[in-house]
Amino acid sequence: MRGRTVLITGSAKGLGKMTAITLANQGCHVAVNYVNSEEEASLLVKQLQQLGVRSIAVQGDVAKREDILRMVDETIAGLGPIDILVNNAGPFFRERRFFADYQMDEIEYLTRGNLLGVMELDHLVLPMMRAQRWGRIIHFGFGKAAEARGWTHRAVYAAAKVGLVSFTKTLAEEEAANGITVNMICPGDIRGRNKERTMEEARQEADGETPIGRPGTGEDVARVIGFLCLPESDFITGNIMDISGGLDPIQTLPVLKQRKD
Repeated sequence: MRGRTVLITGSAKGLGKMTAITLANQGCHVAVNYVNSEEEASLLVKQLQQLGVRSIAVQGDVAKREDILRMVDETIAGLGPIDILVNNAGPFFRERRFFADYQMDEIEYLTRGNLLGVMELDHLVLPMMRAQRWGRIIHFGFGKAAEARGWTHRAVYAAAKVGLVSFTKTLAEEEAANGITVNMICPGDIRGRNKERTMEEARQEADGETPIGRPGTGEDVARVIGFLCLPESDFITGNIMDISGGLDPIQTLPVLKQRKD
């Protein structure tokens, strides 16, 4: 792992930040991607550099093709060819809305940010990985994404991620002979400060919703990604992994009532 270059989308804060720290501790040079969190990205870059690796911040929105192209170019210029791509970023609307209530531009933005942008980023890094016959690609999904279940109020996001499940499996098969693994990790409902907490901190707190009894953390997610990126993990590819503590995020909802205008 030492000396490998990794680009992590959406890594100035949250799960992406914890992943950046984990991979830097494993010796990777890290490109920290952000959209608006420039200050947080700069602070993280300094933190990673103190771990003895090179790091840069690259601004860009994964839902915009011109940004994706620039992000890759800046990473290569600053750190060298990309060995590991972690597609952490993906727009998500917390507000619960029926599909009919979405605007057309919102549908396009969610789809591009969670599916098409990911595919385009993968397409850009594959030649570099093929050239050295080694690479690691990580996609992010949601719990139970592999089952392609309906998710009320999350129609566009869920459709994009479920499409990404199929793409993950296909790309894994196509690139296996080139030494490239492709996997998807599906975090549970990890919110707020828990995204940057450690497992030890979470064990001090009870969580009645999660079957395992404690909340999930950024460390839970990052340690799995770190494992998948190891050279010794070359036999693990095409997998969709829930990291949820046993929680089903798509729980049975009360009977939905259509609005009456």
